[in-house]
Amino acid sequence: MQLTNIIKKLKKDRDKRKLLENFISLSILQSVNYILPLVTLPYLVRVLGPEKFGLIAFAQSFMQYFVVLTDFGFNLSATREVAIHRDNKEKLSEIFSSVMTIKFVLLMISFMIMSIIVFSFEKFRKDWLIFYFTFGVVVGQVIFPVWFFQGMEKMKYITFLNVTAKLIFTLLIFVLIHKVSDYIFVPLINSFGFLVSGFLAIWIITKDFKIKFYIINKNTLIKYLKSSFQFFLSRVSVSLYTSTNTFILGLFTTEKEVGYYSIAERLYLALQQFYHPLVNALYPYVAHKKNIRLFKNIFKACIFTNIIFVSILFIFSNKLIELIFGIGFEPSAIIFKIFLLSNLVVVPSILLGYPFLAALGFANYANISVILGSFFHLLGLAILLFLNMINIYSVAFMVIITETLVFIIRLYGIIKHKLWRLN
Repeated sequence: MQLTNIIKKLKKDRDKRKLLENFISLSILQSVNYILPLVTLPYLVRVLGPEKFGLIAFAQSFMQYFVVLTDFGFNLSATREVAIHRDNKEKLSEIFSSVMTIKFVLLMISFMIMSIIVFSFEKFRKDWLIFYFTFGVVVGQVIFPVWFFQGMEKMKYITFLNVTAKLIFTLLIFVLIHKVSDYIFVPLINSFGFLVSGFLAIWIITKDFKIKFYIINKNTLIKYLKSSFQFFLSRVSVSLYTSTNTFILGLFTTEKEVGYYSIAERLYLALQQFYHPLVNALYPYVAHKKNIRLFKNIFKACIFTNIIFVSILFIFSNKLIELIFGIGFEPSAIIFKIFLLSNLVVVPSILLGYPFLAALGFANYANISVILGSFFHLLGLAILLFLNMINIYSVAFMVIITETLVFIIRLYGIIKHKLWRLN
């Protein structure tokens, strides 16, 4: 009996070490994601100016719709499938082949839709090359199966491959971008980094994990499509109240205003990325081990850290924007302050979503929260358009309202099913 307890304890310690290892790997990745943009973002803004930077941001926001379409929720559904069947090579090959087949079909559909839109509207047609160069990011995301490494809890591969892509992008930015007219190369450089890391990922999966790609029958493909559809709706909904903001501003305001908004939004999203290593490490761990007590301790620590961090940034935001981007970016500083307030509800909402609700089998609350939030956000944007009140500030305030609604719905699901009382 004592020997059994010792074995169980060693197994638990090993599981926690794996969680810590994955968290450290993803933390290294996020550290690089913080440092390199802090180098390239100010440089790009200063060299290109807010107008051309805004154009690039507009194209990137447009491509996010195709990233979401080609992902089809597999970064969540396939992650869980891989985590469950990680010791079954045959099943893993089936999952990999099915998901990649579906993704490539969706990639071809995305390319056709993008081409039709670009050449049908003058707003897109005049800068068609920018959109085609930016589409390379969509291709790179398709061939980089993050979901596989997450499900296998091998985050070190994600770290290595993403750092490779970021380093390529950073080095080439300083080598090739020196004047405003060089803006055309920025999306091409970005796409190149994603493609390199994507092809390396496929090579690692086939060589190190011995996963084979083979033709999958139609019924199996339909099964995987159906199982991921709810997650796809959730991801679409998230995209509708994130990428749509920049996209709408690009359609109804100037590229310069889009530039101001995008600068603040990039910093805001960088704050959220600070928690992504934890979210990505916790999701498969909680799904597999159901260790609620550990999750609650981590959650409380994150909330406390977030409040302190946001308070400091709010006080010094004007000086921070001026230091990074120079004089003349006061609109970005104001928007950044609005986003900081939003971050107070976003962080707990993220942690309570997929790493907690979905991992415990209540993904419907995590999904429905962003679906309803998306509908509410689009309705708000439509009202602003009708009242001719669309601007960079009103859109930022809509983000706060929407994120608060998402958080309330997730909190309701936890209270209703008494999930916080488990363990």
